[in-house]
This record gives sequence, C-alpha cells and structure tokens, in this order.
Amino acid sequence: MTQAMTQATAQAATEPVIRVHGLRKQYGDKVALDGVDLEVNEQEVVAVLGPSGSGKSTLVRCIHQLETIDGGAMFLDGELLGYEAHRGGFRTLSESRVCVQRRRMGMVFQQFNLFPHWTVLKNITEAAVSVHGQTRRQADERARHLLDRVGLSDKADAHPRHLSGGQQQRVAIARAVATRPRVVLFDEPTSALDPELVGEVLQVMKDLAETGMTMVVVTHEMEFARDVADRCVFMADGKVVEEGPSDRFFSDPRSERLRAFLSRYSGERRSPVGLQEVSS
Repeated sequence: MTQAMTQATAQAATEPVIRVHGLRKQYGDKVALDGVDLEVNEQEVVAVLGPSGSGKSTLVRCIHQLETIDGGAMFLDGELLGYEAHRGGFRTLSESRVCVQRRRMGMVFQQFNLFPHWTVLKNITEAAVSVHGQTRRQADERARHLLDRVGLSDKADAHPRHLSGGQQQRVAIARAVATRPRVVLFDEPTSALDPELVGEVLQVMKDLAETGMTMVVVTHEMEFARDVADRCVFMADGKVVEEGPSDRFFSDPRSERLRAFLSRYSGERRSPVGLQEVSS
C-alpha cells in the first residue's frame, strides 16, 4: 500500500475533485475492489454501472471512508483521504480527522437513513449546525430553500414516517447538499423505492446535476445514466472494465462484457418514468 500511496501522492498537485488510484478492498477471501482507478472532475456527473456484486457500492463507501481500504489511495481536491505522511511512510488518520474530511462530501444512501424522531427540517439542519458551525437561522433558511427545490416545502415540520419513500429520499438529497459539499455520492438511491416513486427522485438528481454539482452516482437506472451523466463507468468483478462519455458508452460499447450488460436495456430510447414532473 505504501508504494502505491507514495506514487499517487506525488501526482496530487493538479487533482480532479476525486481521484482513486489502485484501490483495493477485500472481505475475507472475497476481493470487492481489485485495483480500481477513477477520476471525477469539477461539475462532472459520473454514473457507476454494473451487475450486483461488482463493487459499485463498495467503491463509494470507501470514498466516503465508511469502509477501510486494503490498498491504493484516494484523494479529495488533492488531499489524501484517510492517511497522512509519517516518517517516510503513511499512517492512518484519527477518526476525528477522518470526520473532518468526510464533511466535504455528501452521501445519499439506499435506505434514506433519516432520524425518525426528528422533523424533516431538523434532519436537514442538524449537521449544518452541530458539525459545520452554521447558525440555526442560516441552516433553517438553506433547508427551506432546498425543500422548495425538491418539491417538499410543505413538509418541513413532518416526520419521516408520514412521508412516502420517494419523499424521504428527496429529503435525504436535500440533507446531503445542505452543507455545500464538494461532491455528492449516491449509492443506488432508487433501489429501495416502489417503481412509481423512482421518477420523482431522478428528477431531483437531474435538477441537481444541472446546477453544476459534482456527483458520483451508483445506479441501475440506465436511462438516467445515459441522459444525465457526463461519463459512465462500468464495473464487474471489482474492476473497471470500461468507461467513457455517456453517449459513446451506450451507443458504441467497446468490451464484450459491457455489450452483454447493456443488451437487456436495448430498444427504443426513452426518458425515465416521471422524470419531467416531481410530485409532492
């Protein structure tokens, strides 16, 4: 790990927002990530696609430092994540310093992860106040603005149990961007939703992309990836098999593995259901 980390650190002067170099992660005998490289540039939307078990979710969880890594290196704006140089090598950062790095990233999970005993407004504002040092007034104003943007301005005082799954995920997205992170990571944000609720969440993500937010989106929503992402990355067996601009990625896949994966989604081009309208 030390040699790879040293080489990657030497390149960090002119960094994209996110850079992953030679990332490895293993669970027992299972290799989840096997030398993954990834770069995400300013205001870029990168969709990470692949079959179940390919390592997609593990990748974004490692970037957010929810999982420790077994090799390689990760950078945010050129800053090494999770480690620091020490006596000619590297040592693990303390949990408090990892938390400081993590504050610069937002994350949207599959299962919403809202606090059930807090109102929608408090779910969005609490981290901004207690972690980022905003005043309650500042945090409330931004949260209400974001709730209006995601079509939930009338739900500020509601509790999560009174919201649909789609509404809860829209609150989770508002929470993720409330502190103005450098990048937002999405871990299959529609996988836990009923099909009729998927479109409203995808529309919010599309709107967010149009504002210039840097985004890494792990998803099975092929139409969203094709229509919204700037670049797509295809993973299989813990490796990046192919990547490229979204138009070329879908129209001219280079690898047999990607062609086989996309074949099930072939047919007439269409937009995701409900993408044009966000219900409240």
